[in-house]
Amino acid sequence: MSQTLSAALDDDVRDDSRDRPAWAAIASLTLGVFGLVTAEFLPASLLTPMAVDVGVSVGAAGQAVTATAVIGAIAGLATAIVTRGIDRRLVIWVLTSTLIVSSVLAALAESLAMLLFARVLLGIGLGGFWSMVAAIAMRLVPPAALPKAMSLIFAGVSLATVSAAPVGAYLGDLLGWRAVFWLSALVGVVTLLVQMVALPRLPARGAADVGTLLSLLRRPSVTLVLGGVVVVISGHFAGFTYVRPFLEQVPRLSVEAISLVLLAFGIGGFLGNLAGGAITARSAKASVVFGATLVAAMAASLLLFGTSAIAAGVAVGIWGFAFGALPVGFQTWMVRVVPEEEAESAGGLIVAAFQIAIASGAIFGGLLVEGVGASGAVAYAGVATLVGGLGVLCLGSRSPERLGSAAPAGAH
Repeated sequence: MSQTLSAALDDDVRDDSRDRPAWAAIASLTLGVFGLVTAEFLPASLLTPMAVDVGVSVGAAGQAVTATAVIGAIAGLATAIVTRGIDRRLVIWVLTSTLIVSSVLAALAESLAMLLFARVLLGIGLGGFWSMVAAIAMRLVPPAALPKAMSLIFAGVSLATVSAAPVGAYLGDLLGWRAVFWLSALVGVVTLLVQMVALPRLPARGAADVGTLLSLLRRPSVTLVLGGVVVVISGHFAGFTYVRPFLEQVPRLSVEAISLVLLAFGIGGFLGNLAGGAITARSAKASVVFGATLVAAMAASLLLFGTSAIAAGVAVGIWGFAFGALPVGFQTWMVRVVPEEEAESAGGLIVAAFQIAIASGAIFGGLLVEGVGASGAVAYAGVATLVGGLGVLCLGSRSPERLGSAAPAGAH
């Protein structure tokens, strides 16, 4: 049996003594994250023209975000289990292909049903990709290089955050929202080609199953991370999904001005990712509390001073900065409280939590937009992120942040 295991490790792409990180492969994962996250964020900047063209309300069109999130949650949990025994390189190729097909279908959509189907496919790719990316990165580089590898992958998120909303809004106004989805499909094609060249063989490891997921859910530190994600991220997306309608209704900005404001959000997100990384190096929980409470403060600023175009633009930009600290904080916190062999399953859980949060935020935000206007969604964003941030601050002190820290056995 030991000989069989040794042979399997010899065929694998990485063992703990690997001294040459596969940076090209890491870069191909960064491209995958960039393409998928960009496609996920596009509806926030294109919601109004999409709704008009498809013939539905803005609230109904916002459920394109919900569809992606719900399926993403399921895919995040199921991918490691369903793909047991399959080379991880092939799995990544298939997940990236869903970006291409989804974008093409969205560009061709003539009804809400077709648009939602396209977004369901994106959810499969997004949830599956995110659930596996950290575990795959751990196999592509030696342990000492993992922080750098993860920062490069998160750079894809930051770049998507910077570009998706403002570029989507600008190109949507210039070329039409369908053209933006055609460009998204092109990004997917380029990404798939790079991955086919750069990714080495990655034979499947371990045997993820439902039991592993249930075991993780019984750990207080894991459930605290997941609970924080659901509350904070749902609040963020309740507001962010409907930020364009807010900017149109309250400060009454033009499309050009909205594009600039969304660009400020993206640049803020990029800088916030860097700041969040610096804070997370000391404490991932601190990064979460910082980001959540700052989002709450900016939501309050929009409600109080949002009629001013300048105040609204500044608040949205700082909101982006605050949000940028959250994903790196939550993801790193989760990695620190689970052993390496459970990384894929833990990745599935946090992806599911993120997607549930996005879905619930989009649903509740849509109901508020339909009932009381976009200001209602922003108000909910402020309340939820404040509650989540304070919850992590109060409860986090009782839970170790790092596996093996001074805590009773099994406490993590």
